[in-house]
Amino acid sequence: MKAMILAAGRGERLRPLTDRLPKPLLEVRGKPLIVHHLEALAAGGFTEVVINLSWLGDLIRDRLGNGGEFGLTIEYSEEPQALETAGGILQALPLLGERFIVLNADIFTDYDFSRLLRCDSPAHLVLVDNPPHHPQGDFVLDGALIGAEGSTRYTFSGISAYHRGFFDGGGQAAGHG
Repeated sequence: MKAMILAAGRGERLRPLTDRLPKPLLEVRGKPLIVHHLEALAAGGFTEVVINLSWLGDLIRDRLGNGGEFGLTIEYSEEPQALETAGGILQALPLLGERFIVLNADIFTDYDFSRLLRCDSPAHLVLVDNPPHHPQGDFVLDGALIGAEGSTRYTFSGISAYHRGFFDGGGQAAGHG
């Protein structure tokens, strides 16, 4: 199974930090956010990663190269202008295979990505308790299915797993906290 890291965004809310450095290369605990992800993906059993690039993408490519430093193979999906999440995934589909995970480059997590190797639903979103800055949440869990209506809501973590067919319009999303 491959992993995709969404790294094309401009990072408007982090300006001026992102005027000269793409958000995924901002450092947390002494290393770029994206390096934390690559190390965690390798530790979780992943060997192939696709990274979408747009804003200052050459800096990301220059820093990460082909992924050998992390025990990974990295391919890049170039976007002349950032396509947003779904557009970036759709453009990268030819590089991703039948099942893949997607994570946002701008999150910091200790999530064990190996847990997603066993996902077989068309879409699986990792949900978390609502943080103070987003108390209304994004989704409701109805058993293992995700919905929009209900009282107990959760926030999307920026981590998900998909089957390629989900992007052909088939399937429902499942989730867990």
